[in-house]
Amino acid sequence: MAPVGLAILIGAGPATPTDCSQGAGIARILAHPSHGNLAVALLARRQEVLNDLAKDLRSQTPNGVFETFATDTSKEGLNKAFADIEAHESFKDLKLRMAIFSIKNSSKKPFMSETFEDFMDPLQTYVGGAMLFSQLSLKRFFHDHGEKTLAEGAEKKGTLIFTGTLGALRCNAEFASYGASRASVRQLAQALAKEMSAKGVHVAHAIANGRISDADSEETRSGKHIAAEAVGKTYLWLHEQHPTLWTHELDLRPAQEKF
Repeated sequence: MAPVGLAILIGAGPATPTDCSQGAGIARILAHPSHGNLAVALLARRQEVLNDLAKDLRSQTPNGVFETFATDTSKEGLNKAFADIEAHESFKDLKLRMAIFSIKNSSKKPFMSETFEDFMDPLQTYVGGAMLFSQLSLKRFFHDHGEKTLAEGAEKKGTLIFTGTLGALRCNAEFASYGASRASVRQLAQALAKEMSAKGVHVAHAIANGRISDADSEETRSGKHIAAEAVGKTYLWLHEQHPTLWTHELDLRPAQEKF
């Protein structure tokens, strides 16, 4: 079955038994013909990691379409990645349906040991990357689906999702830079939701509380860890929401996670 559209996922992690990244599980669900049936563009910094990931995904989802694009979150890198995606033969004639920002971001340091440069680095790479990824995704949504608004009779153009953490809401000691960057992306998502919803783009921010694992293990089956494929199914559920009701923010947690 031919894919019905394109999904772009940045922050695609390796598919290993101990992996706590949700990228592989999300990609499998989005691409599987019985779920999203979308062609998936996988973006991450290291090509060797992407090669291993794509190999595993193709073996697990034989009919899925997965292509890889090595990039960081710089302006030059993301511009090139989006241009390469648009030109790729596997995605010919496919319209962008989903764009997911799932970059990892962690920084812990006693504040009086913090330097200006280290404090600002995540604001440049993580927050700046979220801004650039959002803008490039939105340009592609409008290019593929037109500029008409929902009030003018347009259908939903697509879904832009940010994977965040509890650090976007409240912060602990020694996590000042981390909290500032996570909260900034949450505010970016909220601003975009308010600006883009009427234009037909659904923007959502997901707060992932707990370890996300791509392993079929006792921890995931018992609700100790979040199953990566469950995240993918939740994101697909968001994408399938009709404009009569759009969820903007979700709190994702396994059953055993303490509040």
